[in-house]
Formats: sequence, structure tokens, C-alpha cells
Amino acid sequence: MRFYLVPLDDSVSQSLVPPHVVKHLSHKWLIPEPLLNHKDKLNIPLVRLSDLPPDKLEFPSLNTTFQINEEVENMIKGRRLLLDEVIATIPLDVIYDHICNGYIRYQSAINRKPKLTCVRCGNDDPFLFGEISCARCVDKCAYCRACIQMGKVTECSPLLTWHGEESAESRNHPLGWEGELSPAQDKASEALVTHVMSSYLMERKFLIWAVCGAGKTEMLFEAIQSGLAKGDSVLIATPRTDVVLELLPRMVMAFPNTVVRAFHGGVKPEERYAQAELVIATTHQLLRFYDHFPLAIIDEVDAFPFSYDKKLQYAVECARSKQSLTVYVTATPSDELKRRVNSGELAHVKVPRRYHGFDLPVPKRVWVGDWRKKLEKNVLPMKVINWIQRHVNAKKQVFLFVAKISLMATIEEVLKSKLDTVVESVHASDPDRREKVSRFRAGEMNVLVTTTILERGVTIKGVQVGVLGAEDRIFTESALVQIAGRVGRSADEHDGDVIFFHYGNTNAIVRAVRHIEAMNDQT
Repeated sequence: MRFYLVPLDDSVSQSLVPPHVVKHLSHKWLIPEPLLNHKDKLNIPLVRLSDLPPDKLEFPSLNTTFQINEEVENMIKGRRLLLDEVIATIPLDVIYDHICNGYIRYQSAINRKPKLTCVRCGNDDPFLFGEISCARCVDKCAYCRACIQMGKVTECSPLLTWHGEESAESRNHPLGWEGELSPAQDKASEALVTHVMSSYLMERKFLIWAVCGAGKTEMLFEAIQSGLAKGDSVLIATPRTDVVLELLPRMVMAFPNTVVRAFHGGVKPEERYAQAELVIATTHQLLRFYDHFPLAIIDEVDAFPFSYDKKLQYAVECARSKQSLTVYVTATPSDELKRRVNSGELAHVKVPRRYHGFDLPVPKRVWVGDWRKKLEKNVLPMKVINWIQRHVNAKKQVFLFVAKISLMATIEEVLKSKLDTVVESVHASDPDRREKVSRFRAGEMNVLVTTTILERGVTIKGVQVGVLGAEDRIFTESALVQIAGRVGRSADEHDGDVIFFHYGNTNAIVRAVRHIEAMNDQT
């Protein structure tokens, strides 16, 4: 979109501008091109926001007598949205009225100086920008390819933010969970609550380093309750939709008097911009939030794609408030997080035991030779088939993790031909993914062949885990530790099998086993 750059130093131009704007500004004012039909009568230049220095954009102070449109506030408050997203449901003139009265501000979605940068996702890689001949701004227009799945950001796209008065309303948020924390969980919970109750005079960070199955979600309850009681918006973000879907019912039950909403790629359009006191979202969805969460909890902070994708890390930084507490939660912190912990830069608490107090199952390493060559002949190593058969006979469910989607169909068919049981496979782009995982939870199938998409956030009582091709580089130390963490999570079935079927040990395999053994050695 282009804007008329209207000078405020002559009476003709002033007649085009609302009195509240003229009263508070003295230089120039921007009017969206579709709202002004004086192009042939007035010599007013048309510009894009990217053509103007960001620090030169002026906006009026709040007009407290203005009647706010609640639909507008509910959609934009706490977010940074493309104008195109907003005007899909709200007329442009209504948006402009709020801009004129100080409640909404806009900025360019792409800055050209000091280098081409997407404001929404932080991308500044020249190879991740394209250029189109834009009919809207009648010019060559850059667009960002890094975040295009969230809506196309172009050089002439304005981003809107809400600037109304903050009214943090503290109210009662009873905790519906009546369980009891273990001593290790309680220690972590108290440490986190102490940080939450401290005033957010600056941006602070805190790490909860807890083994898989430690009961991390339950450790968060009291801290979330403390933040909500202060009137803060609370965020729980995680890289994967599966985890969001698992967390939502648990949080709704834990906070029955709280507005809890989940945001992920599958959310209906009419629910995409709803307000909530407790937000559970994939890290991709944080690209739509801005300066909103005094308490931001990032679950599985080391997980793909968050750990590798700078735009998702940028999204977290933009979504949290300027004065805030960011809590990282993981069983497998990155080397950088460990370095910051060891140097004292990052406050943390470690929970080395599961909530039930039993050891983590230690993976066994089983050599199976060149299993890929066998698979080319529709054959799987007998060690793998016999291991699965033994657990199926014992009425146990089995996860078999594999490195590549391209291998799954063959593995599934071989297992079906060898085992008298229900076998299916699932991966991230499987359209039936959620249904299959739900059926596995319900015990309607015995063996599920999966990629690393199910390495985290999935709890199946009594499940046994095998990794076929554990030597593949996709199976990093953290991935293998997380996969092993699917086993033995319940108190009455705290043991089980974790088998790394491999064609040669790797550093990742060795480090994963040592990681688990080291946690077991701690008390």
C-alpha cells in the first residue's frame, strides 16, 4: 500500500487531516491511498513506508475520548499484524480512525537500511528475499521468502501494532490440579515462582533443566498461576503442534477459571486472533505477537526447528514484553546454554530424577550390520523383528524411530508381513498424523513406525522404543536422549527397553548413553 505524505503546514492539507492529528503533530501525516480521492487536485506525493526513515514516522498521543472498536482491539492488541490480515475483516477506514486517535501505529514490514531486513521475522539474508513488479505500489517491490507461510510480507506492506492504555487486571486464577510434587519438582517450582514474583525491571532468563519424564508441566503450574494473578499474559511456546495439542487440555483442566487458547497452523481463521490470558502456541505463531508476554515459557528450547531457525528465536524476543522473564525448559540443553549455566550467566535449576524417583532406562546398543542394503531387498534385520515380536507377544506397544520418510513405507510393509499385529507409520507431512497418534494412544495399534516428529511431548504408558539406523546424523545426542525419554514415564511401568539398532557407533550415540547414565548418578 502507498500513502499520501500530507504536509501539515498549510490550510488546504490540514483540511484532509483529523483535528486530533493536527493538534499533536507539526510536520507531515500519512493517509492510506485508498482513503483519499484528491490525487488529481492536490500535488501530494505518494510514498511507501519503506521509503521513509523509521524514526521519522510520527503518531498522535492517545485521544482518551475516542470510542474504541472492541473488535479492532481484540484482534491487534499484543500482536504485530499485516494490514492485509486486518482489513480482511475490518474496514480500512475503521483502522485509520484508530491510527488518527493514537491507538494503532504502523511501520514498514521491510526496512532497506542499513540492509534489507524483514521486520516481522528478522530475516536479513539477501538470498531469502525476492522481488516482484507490484501492482499495488506500482514499483519493484521486495518480499520476504523466509516467513511467507505466515502471509506475504512486501516492501509496501504495513505492520500494525496496538498502543492503547494497558490495564493489567488481576483476578483469581485457582489451580485445578490437586496432585503433589516430588521434592525435586517442588524445588524447581519454588525457584521459578521466586523469579516470577520478582519485579521485571529488565529482561531476564531462567533455565529448567529436567530429565525426560520429570513432570516439567506440573512444575510450571504455580509459576503460571503467580503470573496470571499479577494480571500478566502468560505464554507457553513449543516448536511442535503435537505438543501444543497435548498441553491444551492439561492447561484447561489446571486453570479452569482462565481463558486458555492454543495457536498453531491448524487453527480456524476465526480463532486465529482471539485474546487469551494463557496462550499455548507453536513458535511459528509467535511471529504474529509483539511486546505482549511478561512471562514467556519456551518448552523444548533445543528442539528442531526452533534451535536451528533464527527467525523463531527472533519471534520469541519480539513476543515477550520489554521487561519480562523468559523461561527455557528442556531435558537436553544446547552446548551454549550449558556454557551460560556453567559461567553463571544463566540462572537455572536442575531436576535429574523423574517424578516417580526411578532411574531413566539406559539405552542398549545393538549392531545390525548394513540394514539399508537389506532393506533394498525388502528385508529387515532379524534382531529388529524378533525384538518387536517379543514385545508384541507381551502386549506392549512399540515405537520404531527411523531417519527418513522415504524408508518408512518399506519398513511398514516388511513388518506387516512378518508380524501378526497392527503396524502403521507416521511422519510430519502425513495428513492422518493426528488420527494415527490418537489411535496409538488408545491402544488400537501395536507398532508405530515414526520419524523424530514423535521424539518429544508424547507420553504412552508402557511403550518400548527402538531406533533403526541410530548412526544417522539426524539422531543427535539430544534427539536420542529425548527418544529414550519416551520409555518408563509412569510410576507403575518405570522400566522398559530402549534399543539403538546401528551400523556403527557414533559420538552422538555414546554421548546420549553417557548423558542418561550421568543423570541417573545424580540425586
